[in-house]
Amino acid sequence: MRRRSSKPDTTLDHSKQELARRESELRDRVEKLEQMIADAPRVAEEITRQQREELLTRASEGRSRLDIAISLQDKRYGDETGGPRRRPALRKQRREGRIIFIVLLITLLVAIIWLITHIKF
Repeated sequence: MRRRSSKPDTTLDHSKQELARRESELRDRVEKLEQMIADAPRVAEEITRQQREELLTRASEGRSRLDIAISLQDKRYGDETGGPRRRPALRKQRREGRIIFIVLLITLLVAIIWLITHIKF
């Protein structure tokens, strides 16, 4: 008698293997998350301890409270350490600048026309 060869994998077998793989991945993720939850109080305590030490070192430097050099920089505006940024021109200042430019241009044109009419070649 001949022995039957093993059955080829069916779609049911493939889906069982896929479900088993997903289940193992989910178990691994759950273990990692449970570990993070267990470590969270220790991590939070470490962060507060570091912040407390940083504040103590700043306080013990002996500088004046009004010393601007030790003030915290606002991270929302970037880390420009090159000094204060030039603020953009306001609308009113731009308008006044345009008016002055036009007045100077008209004055220059009047001066050129006067020179042309009074100088004889």
